[in-house]
Amino acid sequence: MKLRTFPQGVFLPHHKEDTAHLAIVRVPPPSRVVLPLSQHTGAPLKPLVQKGDTVKRGQKIADVDAFVAAPLHAPVSGKVAGIEDWAHPTLGRFQAIVIENDGSSEEFRYDPLPEDIESLEPESLRLFVREGGFVGLGGAAFPTHVKLSPPPDKPIDAFILNGAECEPYLTCDHRVMLERAEDMLLGLRIMVRACGAQRAYIGIEDNKKDCITHLTPLVRDLPFPTEVIPLKTKYPQGSEKHLILAILSREVPPGGLPLDVGVVVNNVQTAAALGRMAKEGIPLVERVITLSGDCLKKRGNFEVPLGMLLEDLVALCDGFTTPPRKVVMGGPMTGITQATLAVPVIKGTSGFLFFAQNVGKPEHSCIRCGRCVLHCPMRLLPYLLGRLAEEHLFEEAETNRVLDCVECGSCAYVCPAGIALVHLIKLAKFEVMRRRKRGGK
Repeated sequence: MKLRTFPQGVFLPHHKEDTAHLAIVRVPPPSRVVLPLSQHTGAPLKPLVQKGDTVKRGQKIADVDAFVAAPLHAPVSGKVAGIEDWAHPTLGRFQAIVIENDGSSEEFRYDPLPEDIESLEPESLRLFVREGGFVGLGGAAFPTHVKLSPPPDKPIDAFILNGAECEPYLTCDHRVMLERAEDMLLGLRIMVRACGAQRAYIGIEDNKKDCITHLTPLVRDLPFPTEVIPLKTKYPQGSEKHLILAILSREVPPGGLPLDVGVVVNNVQTAAALGRMAKEGIPLVERVITLSGDCLKKRGNFEVPLGMLLEDLVALCDGFTTPPRKVVMGGPMTGITQATLAVPVIKGTSGFLFFAQNVGKPEHSCIRCGRCVLHCPMRLLPYLLGRLAEEHLFEEAETNRVLDCVECGSCAYVCPAGIALVHLIKLAKFEVMRRRKRGGK
């Protein structure tokens, strides 16, 4: 089996053996959900409900008149307990709609799509995707309908379904590919038709051979050419730009987007959730996540209502063998450390990891070994960008392409001096963007 990949990057321990073989478990709805009004890349939402309102599962409860946004739907039926400031897993704190579950089965469903997806107009499909609140469920949470709306001067010829799941520990996409393949392929049809692509690829790392074997015969029945592409297990293979390079040998230009090379990329779990809405009319109100780490008693892959609090999930897993020293939302390379268990699952939550030790390297001065340069998948000079950030030389950092950094963490992982390169580069990127918004001041 020939494996495709990209230059550079790093080889990581997988740590997937604890959960990769565990089927998805649907958790019972909690007594309360907390739904932040910012769960996607783009404009924050405005509530469509107020305290005391009764809502149905699947009912739209927040939206905004902006193109780069995705509406929010109630994952349970019940009463709106309030709209209040709450802990957010990536933003610190943010306004959130709190719903008390009344335990009823009342729900709102959208009209399903007809079976002949290819006869539908692309614009109607994009509206359907937006109305369902879909975003990239790999972690970036970019609104899906925006990706499916290329400008007229940038036609799309190829669609890539991202099943790489290259972060250690996470196995939720793995299980979705095995258990939700029918929904996933229906969602793929919708997205291919919506963006105008002529062919599709499903990229899967070779540490998921069961997914490759399972999906290869199934794609033959799709109404457009589709190929399952085995990929070398290397980090960050799941990054959009590197997936495109590995599969199509097309390089997204600096500062560019996949649509600049005629490609749209989206996550396998997004496709599965979209396919489910097409069949059953259920918008994005829940997602599959992985719970793992060395101090969690019960690990696995769980289908969880959006807004369920982490503390409730920990209780569902029978707690800890020992108190965690570090809790991370997402994978260990790009995930966000959590300060409290009172944070909700949001659309971009791929999992939570619990570690008994907060492993880190003592930091020393850079020894100019060049390992960060050797492994950087974006072919940047991480040591230089870090130093420029330390010296507040942000214009020079911009000149050296700091905005092209995908924040994968490969540089910090291989740095023998233990320098927090990703932290420094994030600081420089933030300052460059802030100055751009202020007109260069």
